[in-house]
Amino acid sequence: MVETETYTIEGPNGDSEDIELPAGLVDIFAEQGEDPTSVVGDIVVQAFAQQAHVVAHHSEGGAPADIAELNEKMEDLFEDRFGIELSEALGHSH
Repeated sequence: MVETETYTIEGPNGDSEDIELPAGLVDIFAEQGEDPTSVVGDIVVQAFAQQAHVVAHHSEGGAPADIAELNEKMEDLFEDRFGIELSEALGHSH
């Protein structure tokens, strides 16, 4: 039986949620010596960047301006964290 480990996400209003993951799963994505919490953070940033991209660029009828602005900011945050543009990481741009 695989054990789990818990990570806690805290929001700007002080609310929080515990996320359980299979123990050892985070280690699969970590580089040697990398903090597991940073790995979870990386995956959260990647997931939000990818989802924002989909909503902004692949939605029927196009995205409203506010969504485009959110996507642009998320792309900036992605690049700040990983040192690579999202378009390069995804292998395509718009």
